Amino acid sequence: MWCDSHVHIVGPADRYRQVATRTYRAGVAGVETLKSLGARRGIGRFVVVQPSFYGTDNSATLDALDALKGNGRGVAVLDPATASADTLAAFDRRGVRGLRLNLYSPVKGPGGSAPDKVFAATADIARRVGWHVQVVAALPILLSVADALARAPAAVVIDHYGLYGDKRPDSEEGLRLLDLLRLPHVWMKVSAPYRHDRGPLNTKPDREWLAALLAAAPHRCVWGSDWPHPPAHDTHQGPAIETPYRALSYETLVDDFLAALPSPDLAERVMGGNAARLYGF
Repeated sequence: MWCDSHVHIVGPADRYRQVATRTYRAGVAGVETLKSLGARRGIGRFVVVQPSFYGTDNSATLDALDALKGNGRGVAVLDPATASADTLAAFDRRGVRGLRLNLYSPVKGPGGSAPDKVFAATADIARRVGWHVQVVAALPILLSVADALARAPAAVVIDHYGLYGDKRPDSEEGLRLLDLLRLPHVWMKVSAPYRHDRGPLNTKPDREWLAALLAAAPHRCVWGSDWPHPPAHDTHQGPAIETPYRALSYETLVDDFLAALPSPDLAERVMGGNAARLYGF
């Protein structure tokens, strides 16, 4: 069964409160809608990633995992200073398999302002419970903590092609990212092509970047849709105003990704087998 390794679930605002420091109000994006979209392309497993606007309240993510039953896994956000053993055990039972470190969103995550120290604390927790650390950061920030990622005691999953921006694979920065990905504990989510330099509604992966990442780590790349496709940061209008998600077709996003792959075997690996190993399906 194929897996969408990066989605967000958003519940009704009166039940799941969004943090006051958010930069937009997110609309409802539910499990049943997601399952229906995935089924049209043979996708029945989903990894629910805690969005920044819920802070460390993982209720919506955990409830989504319960609804997905055995076909869901989660990536939570916790404050390393306050995460208890009981909380970690409870999260693990409900399907959480990773902790997210967000160095990209306007909403600041827990743990302080020093990325390397926050990462070290988060990775230590992940090591103790057998999880991974998922890192979302623009490429310059990602490379500023590359040494810490390379020495991590737990698996590291990098979001959204490494948010390479306008850098090419053969640039100094691109080569450093590829070197990092070649380490046996580092994974890459080939997700959300629209977060790069070809427009906010782009559904087609950059084929040069995709080929380079797959060549570096064919067994450690996983695909994700980034559903419901959060709006670009420059469209946010404040916490009181619901900002529409990007008007993208889920099916087109899948089809364009598959069209960029060189073989059906690689599609099965990236959409299926790799995700099953990383998330324990």
